[in-house]
Amino acid sequence: MVFAVLALLPATWVRLSTEGKHSEPGEAPVAPVAVVFGAGLWDEEPSPHLAQRLDTAAQLYTAGRVRALLVTGDNSREEYDEPGAMRRYLLGRGVPADRIVADHAGFDTWDSCTRAKRIFGVDRALVVSQGFHVPRAVALCRAAGVDAHGVRAAEPPGGGRYVDRARELAAAVKAGFEAALTPDPRFLGPREQGVSRALRD
Repeated sequence: MVFAVLALLPATWVRLSTEGKHSEPGEAPVAPVAVVFGAGLWDEEPSPHLAQRLDTAAQLYTAGRVRALLVTGDNSREEYDEPGAMRRYLLGRGVPADRIVADHAGFDTWDSCTRAKRIFGVDRALVVSQGFHVPRAVALCRAAGVDAHGVRAAEPPGGGRYVDRARELAAAVKAGFEAALTPDPRFLGPREQGVSRALRD
């Protein structure tokens, strides 16, 4: 029983620390930029989860709630370019090219959040993901120094919801360590001006 309680503490921290800091797209506050987290590719195209996140981000841009989109994902291999696929998808939804910035080293949620702050200079943002992931994304981005508000994208139809939520219990443990220790991302690199350029009128 003690082990079970300890195992649930990180997930409880994530939930309580982000209460009231995420909402549906139509209730999202205005922010300079939206950070869109990767969720995998299927045959070089966004997975159903990722497509819903990108649709939500495009909706936020069209509604004028953000002025730029930072798409962050895995491009550790030449043949696997998640941010590139995200960018193409958003272009197809009418988002202008100069308003889309790609982070090619967002290998996990912490890396994406801390790179948004340290590499791209993001101080305040909407973070876009499904409801099961948004609280952890908000908690980690706030730990990284970003004033973050989560926006819940729709979940694709079909199964997998229980699996997603079970994975979040384990991911919350990792998130607790990351928030406490604030490690460097796997790849840091030089400061980039993509977001500041995208925000220029």
